[in-house]
Amino acid sequence: MNLSNSALIIIDVVNLCASKKCETKSITFSKIRRMIPALKSFTKKYRNIVNNNVIFINITPWQKEFLSNNINELYQSNPNVEYYSNDSSGFAENFFGIEPLNSDLIFTKNTYDAFADGMLNKILKKKKIKYLIVTGIFGDGCVMATINGAFSSEYNLVILKDLIETTDEKLRQEILGNFKKYTWPIMYGHTLTSNKFLKLFK
Repeated sequence: MNLSNSALIIIDVVNLCASKKCETKSITFSKIRRMIPALKSFTKKYRNIVNNNVIFINITPWQKEFLSNNINELYQSNPNVEYYSNDSSGFAENFFGIEPLNSDLIFTKNTYDAFADGMLNKILKKKKIKYLIVTGIFGDGCVMATINGAFSSEYNLVILKDLIETTDEKLRQEILGNFKKYTWPIMYGHTLTSNKFLKLFK
């Protein structure tokens, strides 16, 4: 791995997944909001080292007409897991607490896995990227799906466990903790803190 064949990927740091305005009684994001300043600080330090290959993943409006068919079928068959957005102003899809630069790449997805439509993979192959440095939210949702997609597309992964979060729900926190402690380091890639990663390049 070197900094010319690697890219930082920031997954779904958007209002729908972080803003207090998008919370519900059962889905809250306080742990996510506490993580984002550290992600912003790390991204700045990363840019000082490499100054390119930063990729932001965002989402289409999370509404029926924009989403993949299988997500819609899942939501319709089980209302308990429905997570449609009621916002039509564009607020929900805006980045939260961190903004891309003009030189960054932005990919918009309509499903969990950023690699699903093949476009991200095509661009990364063209840029000769072999390693992805993974950050973002939700760790047990779109981050996990994108890790799967990236690994299946034969990328090597560096997973920054302190810069990946999920909702405050106890069960989801436990699942994410197990991913960080076991699943990711055993099955998908080097799993370490952002500080340890930065020390590799001092």
